[in-house]
Amino acid sequence: MNLTSRLLRAVRPWLRRHDALKRFLQSQEQRVARLRHDFAQRFPALIRPTPRQITIAITAACNLRCIGCRYGRDFMVGEHLDVQTVLDCLDDAAAAGVATARFYGGEPLLHRDLPRMIAHAKRLGMDAYVTTNATLLGDRIDELHAAGLRWLTIGFYGVGQAYDSYTQREGHFDKLQRSLATVRSRCGDAIAMQMNYMLSRRSCHVDDVRAAWKLVEQYDLHLGVDPVSRTIPFFRVPGDELSIPPEMRPELLAVAAEFERLKTLRPDRVVPSRTFLRMLPALLLEDAASRIPCDAYELLWVGADGTVQLCDVAFPLGSLKEKRLRDILFTEKHCRAARDGFALKCPTCMCKIDSRIRRHTASVRQHGQ
Repeated sequence: MNLTSRLLRAVRPWLRRHDALKRFLQSQEQRVARLRHDFAQRFPALIRPTPRQITIAITAACNLRCIGCRYGRDFMVGEHLDVQTVLDCLDDAAAAGVATARFYGGEPLLHRDLPRMIAHAKRLGMDAYVTTNATLLGDRIDELHAAGLRWLTIGFYGVGQAYDSYTQREGHFDKLQRSLATVRSRCGDAIAMQMNYMLSRRSCHVDDVRAAWKLVEQYDLHLGVDPVSRTIPFFRVPGDELSIPPEMRPELLAVAAEFERLKTLRPDRVVPSRTFLRMLPALLLEDAASRIPCDAYELLWVGADGTVQLCDVAFPLGSLKEKRLRDILFTEKHCRAARDGFALKCPTCMCKIDSRIRRHTASVRQHGQ
């Protein structure tokens, strides 16, 4: 574990109690990262793998059938990671300085050993969170909370019938609401929940944003924004059903303005940066806009079949069925993938796009912070 990782792990619990100092240090970190990216565009050798978060897709199974998503259908069908493989992976990740473990799917709540995985990550001193559709959350929240879960992110696809139509499961918006209510009644504010609004052709309407905001207020949520992407391997946009067409630019501009209004109203609840929110129209309508140097050198992704990649889109590094994670990390292949990812020698995607924008001097200068 490098010195920076040791320091971050040591001071993180203390910083949670000092928000102003935490925000100041985060702003300084952004400036340093921006300088590093500026120099790295001229001197690529400055980019080296420094993994800070690992995403582990513990199962490919899912209880929903969302339009465009291939999980549960024709992507890694039947694959899941056994608990010992995940625990070994977490051991190796923590030893390498990874600070955060994200448990993903498919639908991770379908994996019976998820609480054990969370508890192990917490014992290793890692932050641990889950990305879920949350329709099963009410049934498992007690054991997840007991295991140490304190925050989670939720994919969000609309309110009421719009949600059921997109997920192709009737009655599941009601299940989502019941789960959110159960978390709050059982755990109060001990668990932070972030609702990630998937911005697509179906949801590109100000009224939809305002309906989502009512849920944010009702259940004390944070709000994120995920622009629809065409290049994620487990997601295939069917025709033009989800992509936002150029003729919807007025609606997209209005939606971006509404998100920014909410950011001004509740900066503590709207997570994305203003720079990102102002760039949403360009990101969704102009392919070149997302060609911003990538910081996937800070990531690791593990698929439900044991595949290890730099991110969930590209740069395979090995397989946990053949090697331990510790034997895959920091090899020449890993170093080359970090540099190639930064240089966008891959399908251009929206992964970590807000983080990338914050580290991109030209975007910050053009759109403000």
